[in-house]
Amino acid sequence: MSNFGSILLWVIYPYVMLLSFVFGTIIRFGWFRAGITAVSSEMLEKRKLMVGSLLFHVGIILAFFGHILGILIPKTWTAFFGISDEMYHLFGSLMMGTGAGLLALAGMTILTYRRFTNVRVFVTSSWSDLIVNVALLITIILGLASTLSSPFLPDFDYRSTLSVWARSLFYLQPKWQLMASVPWIYKIHVICGFAIFGFFPYTRLIHALTLPWQYIFRRYIVYRRKPRY
Repeated sequence: MSNFGSILLWVIYPYVMLLSFVFGTIIRFGWFRAGITAVSSEMLEKRKLMVGSLLFHVGIILAFFGHILGILIPKTWTAFFGISDEMYHLFGSLMMGTGAGLLALAGMTILTYRRFTNVRVFVTSSWSDLIVNVALLITIILGLASTLSSPFLPDFDYRSTLSVWARSLFYLQPKWQLMASVPWIYKIHVICGFAIFGFFPYTRLIHALTLPWQYIFRRYIVYRRKPRY
């Protein structure tokens, strides 16, 4: 791959997607907040939705924090706490990463099957809903495949290549050269992941940012029994 192609994929593209995420989120919350909703289809079909949604959300939350640990936290930090590379890859990456990936995959498979096979759910789905389902399913499969392929790539250490590149984006000093030695299964997973970030604010995924923080800071509600006369 030429230097221009590498810079396009590993410098320009990530920043465009991240900027789209940031400014799209600001615009969505600032001017189109009323349209932020998960658009639940529970009334149309409940059983598959409940099972699939539970598995997906548990798996994707665990996977998210696993990515934080593996990508944003340097090896020197885990080494400081006595976590060796072998221990990290065995328990953190293979065991926990595979478990989280399988949960997310099972949940997303159920949700995607439900959306495309249930006539009432499919008819009420937008193109955005259908694309998001397929995109998430593909990204999860690629992430799980990357994790499971790591024992067959003994010479590749993503924590000294891909992770360092990812952190360099936040330093505004992208080390795109490090991505040259990254296997294609990881590269495609990264490209799909950034695409989801870029289109995140313009889909129903935006509801993930609408946590009910107001319930933490609001005043207590005092309930009194109705007096009996």
